[in-house]
Amino acid sequence: MGVKLGILGLGTVGIGTVQLLQDGTGRHPLLQEIEIYKVGVRSLDKSRAVTLPESVLTTDLETIVNDPKVDVVVEVMGGLEPARSLILKAIENGKHIVTANKAVISRFGEEIFTSANKAGVYVMLEAAVGGGIPVIQPLKQSLSVNRIQSVTGIVNGTTNYILTRMQQEGSNFSDVLADAQRLGYAEADPTADVEGLDAADKIAILASLAFDGRIKLEDVYCEGIRQVSKTDIAYAEKLGFVIKLLGIAKSDSTPSVNPPISVRVHPTLVPKAHPLASINGVNNAIFIEGQPIGQVMLFGPGAGAGATASSVSSDILNLVASLKLGTALPNPLLACRHQGYCQITPVAELVTRFYARFLTKDQSGVIGKIGTCFGDRGVSLESLVQTGFQGELAEIVVVTHDVREGDFREALTEIQNLPVIDSIPSVLRVL
Repeated sequence: MGVKLGILGLGTVGIGTVQLLQDGTGRHPLLQEIEIYKVGVRSLDKSRAVTLPESVLTTDLETIVNDPKVDVVVEVMGGLEPARSLILKAIENGKHIVTANKAVISRFGEEIFTSANKAGVYVMLEAAVGGGIPVIQPLKQSLSVNRIQSVTGIVNGTTNYILTRMQQEGSNFSDVLADAQRLGYAEADPTADVEGLDAADKIAILASLAFDGRIKLEDVYCEGIRQVSKTDIAYAEKLGFVIKLLGIAKSDSTPSVNPPISVRVHPTLVPKAHPLASINGVNNAIFIEGQPIGQVMLFGPGAGAGATASSVSSDILNLVASLKLGTALPNPLLACRHQGYCQITPVAELVTRFYARFLTKDQSGVIGKIGTCFGDRGVSLESLVQTGFQGELAEIVVVTHDVREGDFREALTEIQNLPVIDSIPSVLRVL
């Protein structure tokens, strides 16, 4: 056989990948040149949905990354350790890497890619973002001649499922989350999903590719969906929006060698006419704007054994093709090419639109006072409406034009201190 694979992990994605590689009928003929040589598992006795020779399975993952016969190490075990250490050891031993591990890449990308470039090997990560959606290679290859202006994505299926259900049923966040956990769409500990941490890993990876520079994960502004209420979803609907958790990476200036960019994750009011507004359930989508291409959206299943296995296997196939050519020099469209870090715009300098909901005492002149506070800070309002009452309190909703976030927050602080203001239950950004 040709290229020998060492696979680390035989969970959902690992099994899906083995199944795909074992069933080559009707698929690319290069699959015939792949040998599943070693597979690392936790237990040899566990029954599995795939059949592999006993000699292929091992619980000693170190032997796989150190085996001189292994050409490509496929890491589908997840988690930070020992995944990171095993990837680095495999690279040190001159092996190419295919990984589905967005957490390892977003946190230790500098270490991993620096090692890979030094060793002259590839690190392929199509499956790390967007499940089965091809977005990594398009950014590295097909769209690489464009000046990317923004990448905006629904990149977490759990939160999209929750927000879709809340929108369609008028349900509370906590009720839908409990249901999503029961159905297996949300983890028992949903923190990484609902707090936006998973989406932050993914948008950091996409931003690094789109804007040709490394991203420090701590520079990604992150806000989850726990504070999104069914009341806000209902008001968004009336105003012509839907609420989605978006990962956004955007250039903040005219094209230059290293433009400042904003990289953030937060619930966002998306206009109903925008292509991302119609992405529902556990699906993912990535909306890319660039010059001269204009607008491109990639849409599909963001998780699942088959979808993720498709991306893992496409990376393996790319490596098989490169190894078949046998050139000593790495293909620059497959290799990692950036060394420095992107300039990240502080959140206070971000320019965006806002939605805010106020509960106020039912007195005359309240709207005027709110308007004055905003006007004093240069905040221009697109709409301001008194929507009704909650008990004895009046409810007022505003949507701003584009405004510097720091100015908007200063105005909010001033409004919060007005005697007529009871509370500001929600503040959300608008796409």
